[in-house]
Amino acid sequence: MTRSAAYLYPWDVDGDPDAAKRIADLGIQEVVLAAAYHSVRAVTPFHPRHRIVTRDAGVYYHPAPERWRGLPLRPAVPKPSGPEAPDPAGSFERAAEQLRAAGLRVAAWVVVAHSEALGAAHPEFTVHNAFGDPYPWALCVASPDVRDYAATLAADVAALAWADGIELEACGWYGFGHLSAHDKTGGQPAGPAGWMLDVCFCASCEDACRRAGLNPGELRGSVRAAADAGFGGPPPAAGLPSDLEDALQQVRAAVAADFLRDVIASARASAPGKPVFVHSHPDLRETGANPGFGPAVLLGPGGADGMVLACPGPPAESAKLVSRVAAAAPGSPRIAANLTAVSALGGRPAELRAQAEAVLSAGATELRFYHAGLASPADLSAIRDVTGTTFGESAVIRGFP
Repeated sequence: MTRSAAYLYPWDVDGDPDAAKRIADLGIQEVVLAAAYHSVRAVTPFHPRHRIVTRDAGVYYHPAPERWRGLPLRPAVPKPSGPEAPDPAGSFERAAEQLRAAGLRVAAWVVVAHSEALGAAHPEFTVHNAFGDPYPWALCVASPDVRDYAATLAADVAALAWADGIELEACGWYGFGHLSAHDKTGGQPAGPAGWMLDVCFCASCEDACRRAGLNPGELRGSVRAAADAGFGGPPPAAGLPSDLEDALQQVRAAVAADFLRDVIASARASAPGKPVFVHSHPDLRETGANPGFGPAVLLGPGGADGMVLACPGPPAESAKLVSRVAAAAPGSPRIAANLTAVSALGGRPAELRAQAEAVLSAGATELRFYHAGLASPADLSAIRDVTGTTFGESAVIRGFP
């Protein structure tokens, strides 16, 4: 049987006595449960008490105070929404306990370098583009303080008794691409210059460039010109000169690799034996939830136990991406293909089985389904079709009591 897991938020389970059985009935073996997450507005179709949940970036467990003492960056702990509301900071443990009682393993889902709350409070630790604009949603992985925060967060979560493993999202470069309220940017600039808005020029990044022999001032000017071309300004020759672009990419890749190894090492030191998976993409230019790492780096010495690879495309496209990773990864890699199972998020439930068969044939060793808490009954039925089980009446959406 292929190992399979689904993503959940703690509030999908906490306070819903039927949730654990409903999820176990999907035929999966594991839940990837959010322990530290970014700001979100989420629908909860099945919960007896609510339908829409909004949360600022924060953690859903009780951090160990001794780990965080003296650090400038610390995770926000959410507060109860009312006198009768349960403590959201304990919702990870409560949800995990229910899920494990239903026979499911629980991996802790940790969003690392993406926190609007921390970025807004500490702009000095965020990505700054070539124009000096800060990205409050993006913590810069070149910053020693961000590295300390990320390593401490990974260790804190890995040590949780209810976590059987840890899964790291946004554990690398974050950039311009980010959904924002009432967004008016028009999205990422078109063409090869688009990624120029991802390049950071904070003090730590400029120091990294100098150590590599690059002139940050000259580089900033070149990146500005390339970015402006994407916004319709005077186009320079295609992006940066190839030698400058290669040198810049090498600096960024080295910074991200050091950050990744430090975070993984911290998690393993805190909880030896617990597997560590990392959301990633094989293209080094990728930033965001699935930052780019070469598979040989991500899954090599000091790297992760497995890779979570987002496969949002149709079956053939997803299979091609998995094949690319499998061919470049050392040894016998664990590759978890992450399939979008929610039609409202762009998923195609009718294609889910074909997509799963395609990625498994291409080298994926296990499946992830995003996201069981956001899924409609039809979406959940598609997941059950993949896992080979039948869909029970527990999936019927209840009305409010």
